Formats: sequence, C-alpha cells, structure tokens
Amino acid sequence: MQLRRRQLPLFLSILAALFLFGGSAFAEDWKLTGSGIRVKTVVLVDVNVYQISHFIKGAVEKSKKAVIDADIDKKFEWTMKRDVDHEKVVQTLRDAFAMNGYADKGKIDKFLAAFSRELKENSKITIVYDAAKKATTVSVGGGGSATVDGVDFMKGVWAIWFGKIDQPKLGDALISKL
Repeated sequence: MQLRRRQLPLFLSILAALFLFGGSAFAEDWKLTGSGIRVKTVVLVDVNVYQISHFIKGAVEKSKKAVIDADIDKKFEWTMKRDVDHEKVVQTLRDAFAMNGYADKGKIDKFLAAFSRELKENSKITIVYDAAKKATTVSVGGGGSATVDGVDFMKGVWAIWFGKIDQPKLGDALISKL
C-alpha cells in the first residue's frame, strides 16, 4: 500500500504533463489575422450587421490579394449583430460573387443553400477552407451547412471580403494582424 501512495503523485504528474503538453500537439494553430464589423448604411444611419474575424494556418504576405490566393487552411467566423432575413443574405452574397467576377452558379447555389433560414442576432457562421481537401465548408448556426470543392471557389469566397467590396476598410481590418 505504501508503494502505491508514493506512485500516485508521480502518476498524476505524468498525467498532467501529458495533458498540458500533449494537448497542445493536437491544438489547432489558427492565427487571427484581424477582425471587423460589417456595417450597412440605411438612411444615413450605420447599422452593425455582423462581426467577422479571419484566421489562417501558416504564413501569407500582408496583402488582400495574397490572402485570397493563399492555398492554406483559413477561415472566417461571423457573429450576427442583428436579425437578417435569409433572402437578403443570399442576395447580398450573390451580388458579392458577381462583383468579384465569380460566376459558377452550381457552386454558388450549393454554398448559399446553407443559408436556409433567417439569421438571428448572435447566430454564428463559419466558413472554413481545407487546403488538403481543396474544399470550402460553410456552417450556419440555425441553418445548414455545405461543402464546395475547388480552389477557384475558395478564391471566389475570399474575394467577397478581400476583393471588391463596398466597405474596403473591412478587408483592411481582416489583415491588420498579419
């Protein structure tokens, strides 16, 4: 019995070390590149629509074009700041794809199908590009999810915030920590 009592602290120390150091080996190494607020002006009043943050794994040059073109793991996380009808979100995203010259209707429709309901305040939306799979996945809190293959599609999605946009300072904010 005495031998076990002496071994217990050693066992607990080893277990704690494995948890602390071993856990970090499995942790995701996402680097925040920046955050901002999507603002829409309605009758001379600025309305906060969503808060958005951008993350990458790896390194990329500090330019919006480089972030669009980077074939690395990256993601956006949104938190809605107000309720927005799903048709409005879908049309806004369609317009953003068109403004940036991305026109693959099949891929756009598959992506937008995830936005199946009204986005409520505090809803979470995540858009993740997996470089190994060459696929972009969108998950909409309170809605659905979709995965769309192709580097071309990823670039189309990332161009929405880093390409032509009616709020260019948002793209700047999303790379401010690079």
